[in-house]
Amino acid sequence: MKRERKIYDPAFKTQAVQLSKERTNISELARELGIAVTLIYKWRKGYEEFGEGSFSGNGKLKLTPEQEKIHELEKKLKDAELERDVLKKAIGIFSKSGR
Repeated sequence: MKRERKIYDPAFKTQAVQLSKERTNISELARELGIAVTLIYKWRKGYEEFGEGSFSGNGKLKLTPEQEKIHELEKKLKDAELERDVLKKAIGIFSKSGR
């Protein structure tokens, strides 16, 4: 039998992380919230590494601000290279037809 996977709201995850930092007994907190202890530790680790961006949702990359900037610049570079290649081909086509 297949179990349905629960999806937790980013605000819930952030609140759980904040509460886990205030409390000494993480197991008790997990029971109160109705989640596994391992989830709290996983969320804490992600929160420490990525901050608020660690709970961005399914399919979204978890990036630090520096990684976001690099990702954005790589995308712009790829677009510029594609545009350059198109223009090179166009120049080649027009220079052949002018003869």
